[in-house]
Amino acid sequence: MSGFSPPPYPYERLSALREQCEAHEGGIVDCSIGTPCDPPPGEVVAALGSSHLERGYPASAGSEAFRASATDWIDRRFGVELESGNLAACVGTKEFVASTAHYLQLRSPERTVVLYPEISYPTYAMGATLAGLEAVAVPLDHGRLRLDAIDDKTAAASVMLWSNSPSNPTGELDDLEAVARWGRSHGVPVFSDECYTEFTWADRPRTILEYGTAGVVAVHSLSKRSNLAGIRVGFYAGDAELVAYLASTRQHAGMMVPGPAQFAGAVALDDDLHVAEQRVRYMSRLELVASSFNDVGYEAQLPEGTFYLWIQIPQGFDDGWAFAGELARRAGLLVSPGDLYGPAGARFVRIAVVQPTDRLELAMNRLRASFSR
Repeated sequence: MSGFSPPPYPYERLSALREQCEAHEGGIVDCSIGTPCDPPPGEVVAALGSSHLERGYPASAGSEAFRASATDWIDRRFGVELESGNLAACVGTKEFVASTAHYLQLRSPERTVVLYPEISYPTYAMGATLAGLEAVAVPLDHGRLRLDAIDDKTAAASVMLWSNSPSNPTGELDDLEAVARWGRSHGVPVFSDECYTEFTWADRPRTILEYGTAGVVAVHSLSKRSNLAGIRVGFYAGDAELVAYLASTRQHAGMMVPGPAQFAGAVALDDDLHVAEQRVRYMSRLELVASSFNDVGYEAQLPEGTFYLWIQIPQGFDDGWAFAGELARRAGLLVSPGDLYGPAGARFVRIAVVQPTDRLELAMNRLRASFSR
């Protein structure tokens, strides 16, 4: 029987490396997936059990309270004022990334292409595949989309363009103004994935909405900002017509953030102190791992944003898998080979500094010790 057969999930391909890491005394230090390890604010956890919203169906587009907290946060963080109709909730942002191409193509069936960064989160391309569309990778130049590489025919056939800044996995920043301008001039909706914006190091946090809302949608999540990946709360905001269309379509599909999660999400969005504290933790961990790698001769640079180190493999290794194997052997450190994020990433690995500092210190001590034997 022919038809779609889902490929192995990217991180399931790491099982052999995981076994190597587990063999170390003290066990694996898993830096392969960007899963937060630090606790969310206590008041947010308490809010999950005190909303009294368990019985009724939640508003698919988001409760008035949640949307108010999200628009207030956008104004507070970026200086952009939005009407509540310019923003809606989503069930985390991964499902939004995976499903939006399908919904957009329903209203523009003549458009069959999804544009996305050539090194990026795998779900941008998978969203196109799940919609039966063509995923077209856009080249990058130091983290910036090479928009001049998109020919007019491809642009005319494109249902959307994904941008991701700060970038997972590279940590680089894109020129969001240029991306918005290109989308408008070519009639291609731009979706800007900004879930790491609170962890921007080389600049202040930015959003594509600073350059107007026409033809653009910014996508945000509480998973990274507030260590709330488990409650699946995100939102999208921007062009009023696009947001209204997606909110209505998603309502028919039954996409609803649970009421208690929306209630807790509003509490998290109203508080900036815990984010400032998390920024300090992540930068400290980035510096710890980067300096340790440099100490043993593995060149590592701090990113412009995110909590990832994107490290080019040293000479003598064939690809990111070979270098990941070396790190597993020497340090019990599990990292992601770069080709999980596209063929252009084959000579890199990504390290997510999401483990507790003492676990990262354990792996770095192992790494240094392995060179002194």
